[in-house]
Amino acid sequence: MLDERDLEIVAALQEDARATYADVAQRVGLSPSSVHDRVRKLEQAGVIRGYRAIVDPDALGLLITALVAATPLDPQQPDDLPERLAEFPQVEDCYSVAGEANYILKVRTRTTAELEELIRRLREKGGVATRTTIALSIPFEDRPIKT
Repeated sequence: MLDERDLEIVAALQEDARATYADVAQRVGLSPSSVHDRVRKLEQAGVIRGYRAIVDPDALGLLITALVAATPLDPQQPDDLPERLAEFPQVEDCYSVAGEANYILKVRTRTTAELEELIRRLREKGGVATRTTIALSIPFEDRPIKT
């Protein structure tokens, strides 16, 4: 169970994962060594799963973001679509969902032609029917989890 200080530390690190223990300590009212201990425990418990740079997809030329709903063509086939999609770096996120589709995939490509080719390969490799929605803009994403 996380206490209020742990939640404050998690919020501070979501805001700036490069903050020093001293910076976080000042924000949450603890000593840097206490923050260090708590962060280590949060990491060991799996609350903090990692740290990473958030990169602008446009800067990398990934101008197309799409959500692809995937439904197996054969309902009897094994439910191993995530494993079959592991080789597709364009698939950023894979959500198992309730509803019409079995999975929703967030994908990024450079062009619509590349998206079309990706969808063709997803259908072929995944044995799925797809329904694709292209994002026109993304007002926000990767928001910090409210603690």
